[in-house]
Order: sequence, then structure tokens, then C-alpha cells
Amino acid sequence: MTSDTPERIKLLASKIDELRMTIATDAFPMSIGELSNLYRDGELNVHPEFQRAFRWSVSQKSRLIESILLGIPLPSIFVAQDEDGKWDVVDGVQRLSTILQFMGLLTDEDGEILEPLRCTPATYLREELDGVTFDDQGDGHCLTTAHKLDFKRSRLDIQIIKRQSSPRGKFDLFQRLNSYGSPATAQELRNALLLAANRDAYKWLEDLANFPAFRSVTDFSGKNLEEKYHMDVALRFAVFRIMPVEGLSEIKDNIHEFLSERAVEIAERDSAWFEAEAQVFRDTFTALEAAGGPDILRRYNSARGRSDGGFSLTAFEVVALGLGYNWGRVTFTPEQIWQRFIEFWSKPEYSKGFATGLSAVNRMKRSLPIGRSLFEGE
Repeated sequence: MTSDTPERIKLLASKIDELRMTIATDAFPMSIGELSNLYRDGELNVHPEFQRAFRWSVSQKSRLIESILLGIPLPSIFVAQDEDGKWDVVDGVQRLSTILQFMGLLTDEDGEILEPLRCTPATYLREELDGVTFDDQGDGHCLTTAHKLDFKRSRLDIQIIKRQSSPRGKFDLFQRLNSYGSPATAQELRNALLLAANRDAYKWLEDLANFPAFRSVTDFSGKNLEEKYHMDVALRFAVFRIMPVEGLSEIKDNIHEFLSERAVEIAERDSAWFEAEAQVFRDTFTALEAAGGPDILRRYNSARGRSDGGFSLTAFEVVALGLGYNWGRVTFTPEQIWQRFIEFWSKPEYSKGFATGLSAVNRMKRSLPIGRSLFEGE
């Protein structure tokens, strides 16, 4: 640049140079055999907790194996180097998991080896690939020795995010890479983001979401658990519990993007914050369980004198977040909590279609102050 370069261009160039320094990378090809050895030695983590999250079918897995056997190039695998020099897979979990399962090496969350992948017909290899395994499983329908060696010698492009990269940079890179694909839910992506940035933060959120009293009052099952909605709700508690209502104006059109941004901040918190927030979370949901169990987070039907339907985000925002906001300043008996729950839903302006038609942000602009006021005194 020269003295004649416009100021805006100088600022752009300066910002590009600054941000490029937040991500340090390296790249080189590695054979599948080398990667499988790193996995066996505990130096490559493909995160079994996400092997089911993205839910590849056997057909998808078979097409990947076919691509490798036919020498069709695959997209790069991105890994993040941790402080010990080990690699966490940032993008490519399902590809590596499929390869390792086909080779009979993949383990689950308990360290048990999963049943080896048996392929189904693919695009080019149809009947020929159907039922094929890597090693002989007793039926002789497996790869030849030559093709097994070819498979292990096949090379994948590995992009390495070095350990000196900033946690926020790693987090953002993972989000960008996965936004091009189709993860099942926003929370599954956030979970993977947390894991890539700070494994302890991910474990902390997972522990909250599996706390027995929380599981009891939210009463999620089936698809909600499979798609990690319980972790989404636990994250909302951590994000919105004491957040100033004015801060909701920062949420533009997409609350999930906002939650992802706040998850970045949570990943950078210290252990004292995690411990304090976890205690408030446990205390709040223990109290809610004693007050009404699952009914406390449902819509209350005053005419029938009972709760109806399933989990209600409105009830969560008013009751759970309202109680959590005031926790430690005021003490409530289970009966008092239940009475405030009924009080909220019994008011004419709330009993019929509270926040009906409102966006999540506009609903919370009403529900959070109501809940905080509802539980501010005995």
C-alpha cells in the first residue's frame, strides 16, 4: 500500500492480517493406515458422542467406502491440535468414523468396539459391494488382501489447526465448515462447536442436561432427546438466566445464531463460573421438581385445574428462568412455587394464547420480566 491508498482499504487490509493470525494451520496427506494407527494409539479423537448425532445411514457409509475403493477424491479432514499435540476432528467425524467402523476399529462412548460395517449396494458397485466387509466375518465376503492394502494406503488430505490458534477461531471455523452441510439440529452443531473449542464446557452442558431433576421436569423423550433438545434448553437457562432484558435486542432474526455466539463465550469461561452456574441450575430444577414435576413446565388450564400438553417454552422462560434469576436472594417452598405458577397462567392476558404469533425474541421480552417479577419476593 502507498500513501494514496484509501483509508477504508488500509483498515480492511489491517483487519485481514489481524484475523489471519488467529488461525494457524498446516496441511499434508496421510494414509488411512496412518490415521487408523493414530486412532488406536489414542492420538486421534473422532468423538463417539457425535457418531450418532449426524446419523449417516448405512447407504451413505457404503457410498463413502465405494469412493475410497474406486480412488474418488474426498474432501479435506479438519483436525484441531490440543495442548498435548493430539488431534480432535473438527470436520470429517462421519467420514473417519465410517472408515474406522469398516476396518473394525471404531469404539463407542464406553470404549466397546462397534460391529464392523457391512456395506450395501452403492452407486457403481451394486451387487458387488452388497454385504462386503473389510475383514472376513466368517462368510468370506470381504476385500481381498490386495484391496485391503490399497484401502489402507489411500490418502486423505488433512488440514491441521495448530494449538496456538485461538479457541474462538477454532470455534468459528467449525461453525463455518458445518454450516455448508446439513447437521440434524442447531443444538447438535452447537454441541460439536463446544466440543471443538472446550471439551470441559461441552461436558458441563451435557451434565446439566442429564441432571435427574431437569430431565424429570422437562420430560423429554424420543426425538427430542435424540436431537439434543434437552441440551438446547439447558443452554438457554445458562444464557438467559441473568441476562439483561435489553440484551435481547442483540438477537436479530435467528435465536439459534445468538445461542451459538453465546456458546462461544461460555466455552471461554473459567471453572469458578461453571461450578457456580451448575449449582444454581441443580438447585432451581430440584425445587421445580418438588413443586410440580413435569406439570410445572406445561401450560396450566385454569378451567380444568390442571396442566395440559407437553413442555412449554413460555413456562420455562417464566417459571424456570424467573426462579433461577432470583435464586439465592429469596427462598420458596414447593407450594409457593406452584402457587406462582398457577398465578401466572390464571391471569386473563396469559391464560389464552400467551405470546401467540410472537417471535421467540418478542416472547422473551415479555416472559423474562414477568418471571423475574413473579419470584422476586415471598
